[in-house]
Amino acid sequence: MGEINLSAVIVSKRNEKGITQDELASFIGVSKASVSKWETGQNYPDITLLPKLASYFGISLDELLSYEAQMSNENISKLYVELSNDFSNRPFEEVMNRCCEIIKSYYSCYPLLYKLGLLIVNYGGVSADSAHKISALMEAKALFIRVKGKSKDIELKQLALHKEAICELMLGNSCEVIELLKDIKPPPHHKMLLAQAYIMTGETADAKMELQESMILRLMELFETIPPYLLICANNMERYDEIYYRATTLINAFNVKKIAPWSIIPFYLTSAQGYAVSGNIDKALDTLEEYTTLVTGDIYPLKMVKTDEFFDLIDNVAENFSFGAADMPRDEKAIKQSIASEVIDTPAFSALNANPRFIAICERLRKNVNTK
Repeated sequence: MGEINLSAVIVSKRNEKGITQDELASFIGVSKASVSKWETGQNYPDITLLPKLASYFGISLDELLSYEAQMSNENISKLYVELSNDFSNRPFEEVMNRCCEIIKSYYSCYPLLYKLGLLIVNYGGVSADSAHKISALMEAKALFIRVKGKSKDIELKQLALHKEAICELMLGNSCEVIELLKDIKPPPHHKMLLAQAYIMTGETADAKMELQESMILRLMELFETIPPYLLICANNMERYDEIYYRATTLINAFNVKKIAPWSIIPFYLTSAQGYAVSGNIDKALDTLEEYTTLVTGDIYPLKMVKTDEFFDLIDNVAENFSFGAADMPRDEKAIKQSIASEVIDTPAFSALNANPRFIAICERLRKNVNTK
């Protein structure tokens, strides 16, 4: 992989153009003997002649050299499986040497470098041989740092940062983990690493704070997935009821209405729509009243996370949470107007227009729009 096969390329491209060795030699300005030696692999063109050769054949320098700087995702997957088997069955150093050669050949193929880093951590990072373990973790860390610094794929960069922190943690460098992650707005798995690093350094208060934040983030991520799941289960009301029951149990158990009210507004709205469409009017109205009580409550101005008796360490870092904020208008009245319109102007609730409970709900929502 990644080997230069210049001789075969020159033969192939010369034949494609239908020219002789003499004609190619004349164009490049060398002897026929030189071209013959290039094609048999006895010699290589001077480096200054490569651009002229590539231009003559109408190909890039990489194509001329038959060198692929990137590897397809399919081939990366195949290589990953192959190397996994090698690590399981062959001497560690032998497989590491092969990995190093592949890295040199594909040093700018960042998805491959990331995968190789994972392999090296998974097999070398747990080695009983401490020297192998340390060298493997250092090699993997270097790969993750390169991917983080050079890749243009934001998701891949984030994954590489996470794995770099794991390497540092496995190397016992807890302070480096804290330095890597403390000043960013990390996803929950980053916060778990931070918590472990703080525990290693004896900073248990900081560890507790990170774990509380991680729990809240995971709760909000969960409630982001529930509304679309409700929608695709709307043809099975038994399952729909079960989803609603489990979600509301979780809301009550973790006091989500207080700590992260914005994260559950879509859940109540979607639930009410499903019940209304299915003809379960009482359940639809019950859920709409939950929605209305939530959105007309003390959740303004916009603050994504609040403390309670359980989540008691997060108040000073609440600004790090921005669940849904990017999609919401900043003006409070506009937010309230949008929330009211989701009920008053939604066709799913049109069958409820004459219902006294629904009329009262709409009136509460309208009043909330004009409440400062």
